[in-house]
Amino acid sequence: MTEHPIAAQEWPAGTDDEGGTSAESPRITHAMEDYLKGIYRLQATDPIVTTQRLAEELGISGPSVTNMVKRLHELGLLRHTRYHGVQLTEAGERVALEVIRHHRLLELYLAESLGYRWDEVHAEAERLEHHVSEELEARMDSVLGHPTRDPHGDPIPSRDGVITTIPDMRLLDLEPGTRAIISRVSDRDPELLRYLGDLGLYPGAEVTVLERLPFEGPLRIRVSETEHAVGRPLAAAVNVAT
Repeated sequence: MTEHPIAAQEWPAGTDDEGGTSAESPRITHAMEDYLKGIYRLQATDPIVTTQRLAEELGISGPSVTNMVKRLHELGLLRHTRYHGVQLTEAGERVALEVIRHHRLLELYLAESLGYRWDEVHAEAERLEHHVSEELEARMDSVLGHPTRDPHGDPIPSRDGVITTIPDMRLLDLEPGTRAIISRVSDRDPELLRYLGDLGLYPGAEVTVLERLPFEGPLRIRVSETEHAVGRPLAAAVNVAT
C-alpha cells in the first residue's frame, strides 16, 4: 500500500529528542483508510454523511467514530461540521479512491487469475487492500489488461484517481416491458451474490421486467429466456442500463 504522508502545512511540526523541530508528518493508518472509504461509499447516496450512518456502515461505536472523525478533520482529510455530518476533502477523496482501486483490482485478479468465485472476492480483497504496493498494483493492472470494471460491475478508479460515473438505475425501478443490461450488483452480501449467480443475473446479462406485482409483491423478470420472480429488496440490489 502506498504510504500517504500528510502535507506539512496540514499538521503542526513535532519535536525531536533534542528539542528541535521534527520534519516527520503523521501517516494515514489502515483504520483511517477504512473510514475514508466508508465515507466515500456513503456519499454516493447522500453528500452529507452523519456520524451515526458512518458508525452503522463500519460497525463501530459512536464515540470511536466521533474521535476518528475529529482526527481526520485535523489532518485535512474531511470536513466535519457539528450536527451537519462529514464530507471528504479533495485529499481525503484521493486516499479513498486509491484504496477502492486496490480493492477492485484485487477482486478482479482473484476472480480471473486465481479462480475465486464472485461471492468470495470481496471479503478477501478487504483483507488485502491495505497491503498493495505500487509495483503490485501496476502488475495486476497490466496482467488484467487495464480493466475498468470489477467482477460486480463497479468502476475501477484510474491511477490518477478518476472514477467513471455509470448512468444506470435500479432493476426495481424499471417499468414493465422494458429490456435492459445488468450494469452492476451489490457486493456486500455473499449469499445474495450466490443467488443472483444462480439466476444468471451477472453484469452484462440482458433482463426484461415482465410484471411488477401489486401490494409490494415481487417482480417477474426474464433472463436468457428463463422467467424468475424476484423480491423487491433483491431487485434494489441490481443496477441496469437501458
